[in-house]
Amino acid sequence: MKIRDIDFGERPLFLAPMEDVTDVGFRMLCKRYGASMVYTEFVSAEALIRDVSSTVKKLTISDDERPVGIQIYGRDTDAMVEAARIVEQAAPDVIDLNFGCPVKKVAGKGAGAGMLQNIPKMLDITRRVVDAVSLPVTVKTRLGWNHEQLIITDLAEQLQDCGIEALTIHGRTRSQMYTGQADWTLIGQVKSNPRIHIPIIGNGDIHSPQEADAAFDRYGVDAVMIGRATFGCPWIFSREQLTFGQKLDILEEQLRINVERIDEKRGILHTRRHLAATPIFKAIPNFRQTRIAMLRAEHMDELMQILEKTRELLG
Repeated sequence: MKIRDIDFGERPLFLAPMEDVTDVGFRMLCKRYGASMVYTEFVSAEALIRDVSSTVKKLTISDDERPVGIQIYGRDTDAMVEAARIVEQAAPDVIDLNFGCPVKKVAGKGAGAGMLQNIPKMLDITRRVVDAVSLPVTVKTRLGWNHEQLIITDLAEQLQDCGIEALTIHGRTRSQMYTGQADWTLIGQVKSNPRIHIPIIGNGDIHSPQEADAAFDRYGVDAVMIGRATFGCPWIFSREQLTFGQKLDILEEQLRINVERIDEKRGILHTRRHLAATPIFKAIPNFRQTRIAMLRAEHMDELMQILEKTRELLG
């Protein structure tokens, strides 16, 4: 699979862009364990052109994580174009347009998946951004606003005509949010459309390389993107069977990276989502109190001691 001159090889696995999750430390770990492409947290076009410092920091990327994409979202065409030009100066490999985020504070204001209710504007933004930058432009979206408006088959062709170089499809509607099961049937229909010549990336309910293989086999997609299943599992892209100790080492490294990158308090907060979600502690009996202590710890030394005690529990 290729996006312009970026060759990802056969059956690549991508890390989805996720707010408060895909920071540079997490991206580097996912890359180490097999992610072929990683994305930054998604970036508000309006905040970026206002030079909001926390948003500008999201543009920080490392050569060691390439290829890397920066994803932007917004509802105003001029703002999206200006933001794309700013992003281009950060030199990612791809600029991705977010037309899929379902959360109310984004979609409810007409951005993200909210664009599924205003296709002419979605296409205008896409066309204008493609014309404004020299980097490859890609799009991530959903099947439609709801099950009465499953428009992705036609929409894919329209987006392709705007000049995008790959399309990621999450197999849910906006109204589903993240509930129910992802429906890959329409993703497969888009891929099998003889008029589609850009890569199609499937996303939704993939929890392992083996499940990704099944999606490749059944739906013929060019790549598979993994999102929420990466929480607490940056090794999910690897086909190697890691031990509990190896996985714990990775989570401890993630904690150290976050503390060094931000500060102790916020670095721990940034890591808690992963510690709460990781499945590696499920094998430990009577772990509830230890989990509570782990998620309440406010200092690096305290948290590391708790993590090391879990290592002793499993020998």
